[in-house]
Amino acid sequence: MDCRESALLVSVLLLALDLCSAQNYVLSDDGGLGRVFDGIGGLSGGGATSRLLVSYAEPYRSQVLDFLFKPNFGASLHILKVEIGGDAQTTDGTEPSHMHYENDENYYRGYEWWLMKEAKKRNPNITLIGLPWAFPGWVGHGKNWPYDYPDVTATYVVNWILGAKQYHDLDIQYVGIWNERSFDNKYIKLLRYTLDKSGLERVKIIASDNLWEPIAFSLLLDPELSTAVDVIGAHYPGTTTITEALKTQKKLWSSEDYSTFNNEVGGGCWARILNQNYVNGQMTATISWNLVASYYEDLPFGRDGLMTAEEPWSGNYVVESPIWITAHTTQFTQPGWTYLQTVGHLAQGGSYIALTDGKGNLTVVIETMTHNHSVCIRPPLPPFNVTSQNATFQLKGSFASIKELQVWRSQFDFKTSKASFFEKLKPLKLVDGLFTLNLAEDEVYTLTTISTGSKGSYPDPPPSAPFPKVYKDDFDVRNPPFSEAPYFADQTGVFEYYINLTDPGPHVFTLRQVLTERPITWATDADQTISADTHTHKIYIYVYIFSPPCYIVILYRVDKGGQSIRSAKGVFFWVFADGTYKVTNDLVGETVLAEGQSGTEVYGWYTLSLTVKGQYASGSLNGYPLWKNAVVLTPKAGWAAIGTRSFELAQFDNFALVAE
Repeated sequence: MDCRESALLVSVLLLALDLCSAQNYVLSDDGGLGRVFDGIGGLSGGGATSRLLVSYAEPYRSQVLDFLFKPNFGASLHILKVEIGGDAQTTDGTEPSHMHYENDENYYRGYEWWLMKEAKKRNPNITLIGLPWAFPGWVGHGKNWPYDYPDVTATYVVNWILGAKQYHDLDIQYVGIWNERSFDNKYIKLLRYTLDKSGLERVKIIASDNLWEPIAFSLLLDPELSTAVDVIGAHYPGTTTITEALKTQKKLWSSEDYSTFNNEVGGGCWARILNQNYVNGQMTATISWNLVASYYEDLPFGRDGLMTAEEPWSGNYVVESPIWITAHTTQFTQPGWTYLQTVGHLAQGGSYIALTDGKGNLTVVIETMTHNHSVCIRPPLPPFNVTSQNATFQLKGSFASIKELQVWRSQFDFKTSKASFFEKLKPLKLVDGLFTLNLAEDEVYTLTTISTGSKGSYPDPPPSAPFPKVYKDDFDVRNPPFSEAPYFADQTGVFEYYINLTDPGPHVFTLRQVLTERPITWATDADQTISADTHTHKIYIYVYIFSPPCYIVILYRVDKGGQSIRSAKGVFFWVFADGTYKVTNDLVGETVLAEGQSGTEVYGWYTLSLTVKGQYASGSLNGYPLWKNAVVLTPKAGWAAIGTRSFELAQFDNFALVAE
């Protein structure tokens, strides 16, 4: 044998070895199908995560909404889950309740109604879910617990569902039950009874919308409870479930998941769990917390949304990688499709799922995300390995006759940052139902008979820009589209537009803190009410002091918000109804920088001014200096804000921020 013959033999052997190294996977419906697919969604709330979106000007606000909800454009979400506002801090802010008090009902507060209608406008078939994370204080009758009076709580929740239909023509399809502590199953049964009695038999219950247990055990032991519950929802399940949940034969959902910074590792996290929530845990829906990162980034869990829209003043937004990872599934499936039983893990790491509409269509989604490039914020991710591999798929059963598949690919690139997302490739021709893919690490593929997918786009939005150096708001809005003023993000308490018809002077239209009772919440909120704006150097505002004990505060360089607000530091300028003032370096008031007489009285308007330059702070009342050059060493930066010392009525007008 000469050298040329020897080389030829070696090349033939190498080719044969390469073909043999391709692992074979069968996709078939011969043995029946798996569970019914319920969709992929996003979560607005828990809390106030879409707060800044409503303040965007057109066309940018509509563009963001299109990337989220418009079919065959961007994420094309199947599900929108919203917070049933409870007047309380629930992570990044407060969302207003439809019932501040027992005899109060208003179904136009907040922005979730608007968001649901915008989603429905784009996708009439979108599934709508409501979940209360918190409740107004009156629901608990003085206790920080909403389930001691289950009839009151059930009526409160059902009223929100009825209001959604009556005032906004929105059909809520699911309602969740959630709390950090366990609760009496009596409430679930009573909620089911109250829904049915109100003509809402179509509304289904998700329980516990938090953990697999103890609800799964309870459902197996209590037939009446099992009849009441339609879905077991888990938060951050780590792609796994428990045996007892499977035994219930209920739908299993990851009803809150992701919660990860939306860079490419966040996109990798989302790609992995969208597949493996079903492969490992038989979960048929996955919902991202959160829908869109439209809250100040320095709040807890900044940029943990599918995309980012946190600058309404500039119009800038960013379509992040999770949008296109979502599209790999949502644009080529619909709720009601069914998973094949032949899904699983790839031999060299990664996973694949397959779904069908039962009418001959097939969609296959493959991910090969490596461990370090797909870590979610929670729970801890056990080690695993993924390497490049060849994978051969054999279509059998009703899919054996498929001759061509559309191909979409996303390639993460953590070395050169030249990733490509949701790229349409040439259709793949099948021979005898076979196709082979050379899969690299950190890729996502969709192979599908559906040909309507598209990667939507708009001209680039305006560039990112800092908050305006001068910002003013006189709150003079006769018919406000939303109950909150632009850019204000309530952290504790609820600040709403207010029309003071008894005031013949200049303060008819104001902003008012409306709560007088502490709400029920799991979060570590503050005893004080606070609504935060963005960074600045000087604050001016008119304030109205009600009856004692009324304490009004304007704040600067506030360094913490959201569920961390209680430990916030900054410059806090308090004026009291007893004619005194105090300046503190922290929200709880332990570090006093200055104090003295202010001459303030009840039932009067006052102009407060707070100026901070470098490490020196000064304050005045009605133009008269009360204190000068208090030394503020820390923090160096933070939010401006307004608020009250406790849950009490107060009015604010003619707000101004000036940066020098």
